[in-house]
Amino acid sequence: MLNRKTLLTVAVLLLISGNLFFGWRYFSMKKELYNEQLRVKTQTMNEKILDFNKYFIDKVLKAEGEIDFETRLKLETAVRNLNDNDILALWQKFVESKDEISAQKNVQNLLEILATKIKVT
Repeated sequence: MLNRKTLLTVAVLLLISGNLFFGWRYFSMKKELYNEQLRVKTQTMNEKILDFNKYFIDKVLKAEGEIDFETRLKLETAVRNLNDNDILALWQKFVESKDEISAQKNVQNLLEILATKIKVT
């Protein structure tokens, strides 16, 4: 009887230990998954910002003449796809610039915020 009771106690302790171990592993893996999802989200945002930045430099800053409608539409779509209100506000200021001096200042501000929004992962 004593041997059976001891065996049952050991089995229950092993089951409790197993539950604690797997519970701990579950929560540590859940935290790791969250961190990885955050890293992927940051990396995706960085890629979008860099793609927009490259396209903007190639099609606007290096442009020899008037920017065509298709290019402006693609830039506008790319800015909106960033889902960042700060970048969008500076983009709107750039688009609504009345003269070359204000456009240059707004471009500087836009490029500066694009650079600051890129995060190291």
